[in-house]
Amino acid sequence: MNDRLYIFDTTLRDGEQSPGASMTKEEKLRIARQLEKLGVDVIEAGFAAASPGDADAIKAIAEVIQNSTVCSLARANERDIRAAGEAIRPAKRGRIHTFIATSPIHMEKKLRMTPDQVVEAAVKAVKLAREYTDDVEFSAEDAVRSEMDFLVRVFDAVIEAGAKTINVPDTVGYSIPALWGERMKELIARVKNSDKVIWSTHCHNDLGMAVANSLAAVMNGARQVECTINGLGERAGNASLEEIVMAVRTRRDVFKCDTRIDATQIVPASKLVSTITGYPVQPNKAIVGANAFAHESGIHQDGVLKHRETYEIMRAEDVGWHANRLTLGKLSGRAAFKSKLAELGIVLETEEALNTAFARFKNLADKKREIFDEDLQALVSDEGYATEHERYKLVSMKVCSETGEVPHARVVFTDDGVEKRAEGDGSGPVDATFKALESVVASGADLLLYSVNNITSGTDAQGEVTVRLARDGRVVNGQGADTDIVVASAKAYLHALNKLHSKLERAHPQV
Repeated sequence: MNDRLYIFDTTLRDGEQSPGASMTKEEKLRIARQLEKLGVDVIEAGFAAASPGDADAIKAIAEVIQNSTVCSLARANERDIRAAGEAIRPAKRGRIHTFIATSPIHMEKKLRMTPDQVVEAAVKAVKLAREYTDDVEFSAEDAVRSEMDFLVRVFDAVIEAGAKTINVPDTVGYSIPALWGERMKELIARVKNSDKVIWSTHCHNDLGMAVANSLAAVMNGARQVECTINGLGERAGNASLEEIVMAVRTRRDVFKCDTRIDATQIVPASKLVSTITGYPVQPNKAIVGANAFAHESGIHQDGVLKHRETYEIMRAEDVGWHANRLTLGKLSGRAAFKSKLAELGIVLETEEALNTAFARFKNLADKKREIFDEDLQALVSDEGYATEHERYKLVSMKVCSETGEVPHARVVFTDDGVEKRAEGDGSGPVDATFKALESVVASGADLLLYSVNNITSGTDAQGEVTVRLARDGRVVNGQGADTDIVVASAKAYLHALNKLHSKLERAHPQV
């Protein structure tokens, strides 16, 4: 059995299907560079047929990534396959990942196809994908509820057609580890030429067992796991990359395999994805949560002080904690600043963009005594959408909040370059700010989420605000960061409004 476990990261595709987590091309590029730095084997960069914007982002990633395979998802039809093939064409190593549903309920109710038609479509898709690349992956959507005999039939056919990776997904998060491991073991035993392909698994977390199911598959022969940073994904999310990697590495006595992941890049990747998508990491999240290596119990504290391994099975440093100090300050020059950006995987394409970011950095250095890498990531992300998508922009604001008085906000912002002034009262300073903006903008959007998180520690830390808005079926997240929470809130609200006005549309890959 191969002792190499391949990590297939789908943060940029499946993760992006989380409500409001849609990313710009520039944001996808930043995450892709960090994934490459992390050592991910395959980056599923998107779903090329979903929109021209998605195809463009995949192509841009394919042009810059050198050490990871760049992959595009495609349904088993000619339009999708050709869109994927064109998007990955610039890649040093490119993959097409094609799928079709194989469960009775999906074939009958969604596809309205017979089993014979499904097999025919799967084979045709794999053969067409091979016109663009020899690296073709096939997934049997909803394999968890598919009949075993039919799965064997489909996999036999696509392997003969040239598929190199066979993915067995628990699309709806229905399985449990013992059964999922047995299913993987039986498929490998029954499928002809099973030793000629890499077996993969893709598990969703609807019952909280995505990681456990994925690891059960690994113990029974799977040598690729499809996962996301922070477990990001639609519904309850996907298997968490960080948990998969560290479980396998920590328990080499059980899992006779390992990944090529540079674990010290896990926490930086987690924080970057959280910053860009607006999905905060819960404090008690394994590996990357703020409390993952904290010990509150006196008994635990005493044990750790005497010997770390009494209560810690991993070192915080090994996954990237405690390495976030930015050695720059008010007197740092542009060259050092640019070098640090490159180290963090941030590439600013123009001199103007670099100058703007540097000016913002200097301004932040005047407000904060210590600056961390997370501050820099937030500083760049806080630019929001590129200029062509930025209809609204904050100019200035004044908010009055006093005990016994109704909070009042005055906001000055630009609307397509035209300065607007707005005033409003509210139950608090943030509520007054949002009502002031809406009194002029009149977006008609519903506020689904308002969340505040500190980017680093200390009372002078920047606050990062996430605002989720919904209108006409579209859900978007807006982010803003500032040492003043009310200012950060205004930025986040305007960022979300800019996304609502953006013409970039994405389609769900199964619609």
